[in-house]
Amino acid sequence: MSTTPWLHIVGIGEDGLAGLLPATRAVVEAAEVIVGGERHHQLSASVTAERLAWPHPFDALVDTLKSLAGRRVVVLATGDPLWFSVGARIGRAIPAAEITYHPQLSAFQLASARMGWSLADVETLTVHGRPVEQMIAFIQPDQRLLILTTGAETPGQIARFLSERGFGQSKLTVLAAMGGPEEARFDGVAESWDHEVPPFNTLAVECIAAPDCALLPRVPGLADDLFVHDGTMTKREVRAVTLAKLMPMRGALLWDIGTGCGSVAVEWMRGARYARAIGIEPRADRRAMAAANALALGVPKLEVIEGTAPAALAGLEAPDAIFVGGGLSPDVFEAAWGALRPLGRLVANAVTLESEQELIGLHAAHGGELTKLSVHRAEPVGPRTGWRPFMPVTQWSLVKR
Repeated sequence: MSTTPWLHIVGIGEDGLAGLLPATRAVVEAAEVIVGGERHHQLSASVTAERLAWPHPFDALVDTLKSLAGRRVVVLATGDPLWFSVGARIGRAIPAAEITYHPQLSAFQLASARMGWSLADVETLTVHGRPVEQMIAFIQPDQRLLILTTGAETPGQIARFLSERGFGQSKLTVLAAMGGPEEARFDGVAESWDHEVPPFNTLAVECIAAPDCALLPRVPGLADDLFVHDGTMTKREVRAVTLAKLMPMRGALLWDIGTGCGSVAVEWMRGARYARAIGIEPRADRRAMAAANALALGVPKLEVIEGTAPAALAGLEAPDAIFVGGGLSPDVFEAAWGALRPLGRLVANAVTLESEQELIGLHAAHGGELTKLSVHRAEPVGPRTGWRPFMPVTQWSLVKR
């Protein structure tokens, strides 16, 4: 295949061809094939070219484009095609040498200008075509959010999430058709939001917390009672230490073996942008709890599968980190360690004497760090207060070099 760029991915705004740089406009006008959504075709209607709509399913787009190689092909996207847009997906499948990108002002840049917010000081998110619940993890006091929405109903959904968590006074602004003749703005607060807005919009949120709001930090150590659980879970203090050893990183994948209610997997995904997790759990009731916790705490993409290690590990994508909450055996370790990617982190916790002996033996054979964690919490003892101990936890952790 030729390495001469034949594919042009062009960002276009509400001002259509008139808003493009002259060189970019010339590329669009010279195209043999233009691929885009209905909006994009309307914005470039004066250009004579073969028109293709987004394919269904959308994943077929790359195959469609590859079949056009050698022709003058333009893909139209909204704003910056490499910022939460189609350009990134195409770029993962077609060599960069064959693509030329033509960015336009993004919705985030336009929205920050309309709001007077420094773009460097806000969180930029998208829920366009994705679960809306994933924005929940970013609800923080005094945080400013710019969100690409899915449609007219999305601002109302987000207003409800905010209100349910004690952020009902948060200021919401919907910005629609920015930069075009139909540009519109809608302002309100979360707890009383009732605007009907156009389906193509960007939402600006200024989070304002009530004194009794739910504080959900991104660092690990969420309160135990924020999770639906049956009593068997990695407790808050131990979970924080466990996540520190697992080291959540952007886009990294965790295997949570014996995930239970999913507390470690959920906090792993909250701890870094685009972090992913697969929870392996044999019990249906606990898989249901893990899925519910993931949804409520803003990581709806947690994947929970039925099974028991080591058999359930076969065929899974290689992980960057592995957590075993209990019952680590030599067979499970060998399967997990063999699948773990270089520089991957493995952490195993044990509370029983038998499991502790397994960790001690594995530590002797493979090295790493062995730690004993003991947690006491102050609780009422009659009219007074005393220390209530949790079962001590033996933790083994190591990095694959």
